[in-house]
Amino acid sequence: MKITFKCIITITLTLTSIAFSYSQSLTANQTQCLIRWYGEELTGKTHFGNLSFKEGQIELQDGLIIGGTFVVNMTSLSVEDLSGGAKARLEGHLRSDDFFSVDKYPEATLKITQKAKVEGDVQKLYGELTIKGIKHPVDFTIILGDKKTAIANLTFDRSKYNVRFRSGSFFENLGDKLILDDIRMEVSLQWN
Repeated sequence: MKITFKCIITITLTLTSIAFSYSQSLTANQTQCLIRWYGEELTGKTHFGNLSFKEGQIELQDGLIIGGTFVVNMTSLSVEDLSGGAKARLEGHLRSDDFFSVDKYPEATLKITQKAKVEGDVQKLYGELTIKGIKHPVDFTIILGDKKTAIANLTFDRSKYNVRFRSGSFFENLGDKLILDDIRMEVSLQWN
């Protein structure tokens, strides 16, 4: 009798938790999403610009992110802190083999590999970032908004992806010509 009662309780609790578990898949609206990147020189001078998504989706369970994949269109790379010829030169240089080799690698990907850890409204995620065909683990934070929106923050070390130009990880004695390895990204997401 005890075994039967325990089995009934276990089955009931399992079915109840399944019934109240809510799963959802959200697809990014590429035209409403924006990736703002920031690169900084040793002198404190910062360049910034934008990238766009080719596609993106997340999987939610009970409001927590449990997976997802994003594809970034590297050909969309733009510089927003400069104008005219200086803007065009820096965009061309960032797309070249000195930096992101966009002709060879027109996409970068981020795959969420571990479900979120929650700290207040902030979900901390772990994943794999692939740039120039090179994959490394990365962590980042995301805050889900009320109306199918989200804000994410991610910083990655460009030297891990063989982005070598004026990097202190590859060259010595760069002085004030050094460009810091960390690239910071602020991502505004809108879901369909």
